[in-house]
This record gives sequence, structure tokens and C-alpha cells, in this order.
Amino acid sequence: MSTKLETLTKTSEKKLFHLFRSSSIQKVYEHIELIAALLSGLIILTTWLIADYIEQPLWVILHLLAFAIGGYAKAKEGIEETIENKELNVEMLMVFAAVGSAAIGYWTEGAILIFIFALSGALETYTMNKSKKEISSLMDLQPETALLLTNGTEKVVAVSHLKIGDTIVVKAGERIPADGIIIKGITSINESAITGESIPVSKQKNNEVFAGTVAVDGTIHVQLSKSTDQTLFQKIVDLVQSAQEEKPPSQLFIEKFEGKYVKAVLLAVGIMMFLPYFLFGWTLTESIYRAMILLVVASPCALVASIMPATLSAISIGAKNGVLFKGGVNIENLSHIKAIAFDKTGTLTNGKPVVTDTYFHTNLDEQSILEIIGAIENESLHPLAEAISNYSREQLDSKNFTSDVTQHKTVSGNGILATVENDTWMIGKPEFVGKNEADEFQNGVANKLASQGKSIVFVKKNKEIVALLALRDTIRDEAKQAIKQLKKRNIFTIMLTGDNDITAKAIATEAGIDHYIAGCLPEEKVNHVKDLRKRYEHVAMVGDGINDAPALATANVGIAMGEGTDVALETADVVLMKNELPKLANAFELSRQMNKVVKQNIIFSLSIIGLLIASNLFQVLDLPLGVIGHEGSTILVILNGLRLLK
Repeated sequence: MSTKLETLTKTSEKKLFHLFRSSSIQKVYEHIELIAALLSGLIILTTWLIADYIEQPLWVILHLLAFAIGGYAKAKEGIEETIENKELNVEMLMVFAAVGSAAIGYWTEGAILIFIFALSGALETYTMNKSKKEISSLMDLQPETALLLTNGTEKVVAVSHLKIGDTIVVKAGERIPADGIIIKGITSINESAITGESIPVSKQKNNEVFAGTVAVDGTIHVQLSKSTDQTLFQKIVDLVQSAQEEKPPSQLFIEKFEGKYVKAVLLAVGIMMFLPYFLFGWTLTESIYRAMILLVVASPCALVASIMPATLSAISIGAKNGVLFKGGVNIENLSHIKAIAFDKTGTLTNGKPVVTDTYFHTNLDEQSILEIIGAIENESLHPLAEAISNYSREQLDSKNFTSDVTQHKTVSGNGILATVENDTWMIGKPEFVGKNEADEFQNGVANKLASQGKSIVFVKKNKEIVALLALRDTIRDEAKQAIKQLKKRNIFTIMLTGDNDITAKAIATEAGIDHYIAGCLPEEKVNHVKDLRKRYEHVAMVGDGINDAPALATANVGIAMGEGTDVALETADVVLMKNELPKLANAFELSRQMNKVVKQNIIFSLSIIGLLIASNLFQVLDLPLGVIGHEGSTILVILNGLRLLK
């Protein structure tokens, strides 16, 4: 009873989580910080426009409202982190600067300071929330129940209750719930969730199968070899989580700089409030006044604005041109990339097999054979069968097949057996139709085609092989162009694929890839990406499948194809929305331009801050000029950032 209750509870919790995640309430919750920042800005703008028509108390109240709405999230975050880490941060400095501005009568400047900082924080929070959803997408592919075989009796149990040594039954079309070894049955396994390859792999007794993959045909009995929390699929989830939790060196540097900057400014303000009074004979009022000016001009408003407008401009222009960046840090990192790893299937190739070569018996009508094999394959869901039936339609210039197919039977992992007009037809592997006859067909042409990485399918009518079809996942038309553009930038290219060495070599050679590694499982792709990072420091990964997610998360910049899986799209830092690989070159150029603008803005804003601080120390700067210099520099760096929109 307790077991059933526990399973029901876990299932209910998962359903409620997905319901909440997909509800409009959750969408509003994810955007609430951004909404608050924009509302704060709207209040500031409205107050400025109607300032001549309202009384002073209402004017102050509206500014206080803008302070509260825009500054609540960052102030709360700053206070909590200060208490937790026992160290002041930039959030607190911004709050102090805004309050200091208001304290000496400059409410609008303080409110604008809060608004700019709140907006940048809101965009950062939204991006972080968005990037965490891939874990939930991955979990959707993990079956919750399994068919346990005990003493010849099948029983539905929760996957979490399975243990090593248990025997489970997996039927055609079902997703395998745990890693194990086949002890009975033959099937074809769609392993795209693990290897990314679209063509199912034949599996029989003593072959290993993985959780998250799908049995295309045939029923198999699997003896579990790993506990459910140690499966290859679970490792994918863990790898994505751990890679996302790792902080890049630039982030660590910023966090260290933040604490020192805040301390330095607050210390300087404290000294300014009293030291000139005692040493230089200033009045206490003058000392406090100068300290407040220092707090305002030293606040990193222009420094923050140096990055955000340029980033937003780059993101906007990138999206307009088919490249979606999930944050400014990803645009910044892209220009530093020295090596790019590519997945094969769905990235460099189209992801679906097509017929590339055909050979027919010289004494038979090719059109008649295509009509019959097209009709037979049309009744199968296997990717190779679909490709053959589509090819037959194209060659016959007809949408429908007229052949009357009877006694259609799929022989798991081997091929198809069918009857057409009293003739027996066999379509499948050499071993299925007869190995010796297959090797002799057309003077052994099959071996030549296989060496090119193509899948070979034979067609046998009664006792004679009448045709051979070669299929392969074809390379994208624009892949060669993209690789050529990357090489011009002296970027090393490598292909990481779960496919066999022969196919991998053929695709890599055709695409112009510098190097390739075949037979990669998700964990091995991660290790190869880590090795590349050691050699080249800055590495990108381009992929589209679930199996690519850990490597995408491990790379400095993960790039997903727009038609890829939800997991890949959510894990990646950059998305090529129209699957156009040549857009990578545009993205690199945009990254270079943005970094140039950001560098200009940072140098300018720091120079202005230094100049304003020096002017304040020599008592040649009053508060209005300090505010003009501070806010003016902010406006200038924003306008410079917006130049990227051109």
C-alpha cells in the first residue's frame, strides 16, 4: 500500500510541477522582475512629464513608488547576499547611491539609477530561469513505470523500485526504462536520445541497451545491469546540471572585483565625510556634501550601461538575422572561440537517410521493382523503409502505390518479408537475403558502397536478388560553406559523432572538417570537449540532439540547431533559428563588434568616473554638474551601444 502511495505521490508531484510550469501564473512569475523594472521606469517618465502640474508631496510619493517597485528585488537580493556572505556587494552600493541622491534632493537621478540596475538584473534572472528548464525536458523522456517479469508473470512497477538483476519486458514502440542486457528477443533500437543517430540499431541476445532509447519493433526481455540512478541517461542529466553550475573564470573575477569595489567606494565616502573637515578646514556640511557627490559619481551606473545596451542591441540584430543569443556573456565569449566541435546527425547532415545509389538486375524492369518495394516499405515505420518508399514515389512520380501487398512481416533487426502477386519478396540485410548471393551481386558493389559509410539494403524476389539500394544521411548544402568560413578565421573544426568510423570519415572528408572522432557516447563527447578546452581554452559545441546536451553545457559556448530537440535548444547558449550554419560567421563578426563597443564604453565610463571624482576632490564640481556628468556619460555609452542596431 505504501509503495503504491509513494508512486502515486511522485507521479502527482511531477504532473503538478508541469501544470504549474506551463500555466500563465508561472509565466507571469518568471517575468515579474522585468515587469517591476519596466513599471518603475514608466513611473519615472510619467513623473518627469507631469512634474510642473503636481504638488511636491505627490512628486516625492511617485519617486518613492519608483524606488520601491524597481529596487525591491535587487535590494532584497543584496541584503540577503550580504547577510549570507557577510560582505557588501554592488547591489547594496547601488541602493546606497540612490538613497544618497535622494537624501541631497536628487530623487529623479536616484530613481533612474535604480531603474537601470533593476532592468539589467531582471534580464539576467529571466535568462537564468529559462536555461534551467532543460532538466525538466530531459526528465520527460524517462519512463516512470516498467513491466517487471517475475516467475513468468508481468507486473507494472515504478522504475525507482527496479534493482540490478531484475528482468523487464519491453514491447515494440516502448521506451526502455533502464540500462541492461537483452536475454531474449530481437529488435531495432532507436538510440537517437543517446547517440543522436537517426537510423535504428539492431539488437539481439547479449547486446546492451540504454534507458531513454526506444524499441522500434519486436519484444525483448532485458536484465538490468545498472541501478536506475546510474544509467547512461541519468548521467546525461547529471552532466548538464554540473556543467551549468560551473562558473566561468570571467564570472569569478567579477564576483571578486565586486566586493573590493564596494568596499573601496564606501570607505572613500566615509573618509570624505569627515577627513576634509579635520585636515583641510572644510565645514562639516561641505564634507558631507562632497561625500554625497562622491557616492553618486562613483556609482557604476555608466559602467553597467556600458554593457547592457550594447548587449541588447547585439541580441536584437542577431535575432533579426536568425541567430538567437541567450545572454550577453555568450556573445562576448563567441569572439574568443579557437575551436568548434560539431555533432554529425542533424547538424552537419540533414538527420534523415535518403537513397543515394541504386543497382538493379539487368533483365528486370526497374520501375516495376520500385513500385513493389515502395509498396512493401510503405507499411513499415523504420526510417530506412520510409526513405525507400519516398524515393520510390519520387522516381515513379506518384503519391500512391498500386501493388497488393499481403502477408507483410517485419523480421526484427533484419528486414521485411512480404508477398506480392504470389511472389515472395525479402528486403533487408545481406544475412537476411543470403550473404553469398549479396556479396556476388553486381560484382560486389555493396562493399564499395559500405566503405563510403552507406547503409546497404538488398531486395530479393523469390530466390534471386533483384536490386540493391544504398542509403546515407546526406550532408547539409551549407555545411561546407560554414566550415570554410570558420577556417578563414583560423578556428579548428572537429566532428564528434556516435556513428561508426567509416561513416564519420566520409562525412568529415566531404564537409572539410579538420578532425573527427567516431563512436562517441554523451559522456565521451563531454570528455572530448573538456580536452579541447585544455588545448584551445575557448571552445564551442554545435549540436541538435538530447545526446549533445551535456557537451553543449560543457563548452564555453553551446550552439544548437533551431530544429533540434527541446533539450538541446534549452541547454544551448546560442540557437541558429533557421538551421543555417553559415550564420555562425555572422555571429562571430557580431561578437567582435559588440566586444569592441563594450571595451570603448568601459574605458570611457571609467575615465569619466575618475575625472568626476578628481574634480570633486578639488571642489570644482557641484552636485548638479556631478549628476550631469554621471548621467550624461551613461546616456553616451547607451547611444554608443545602440550603434550595433545598424
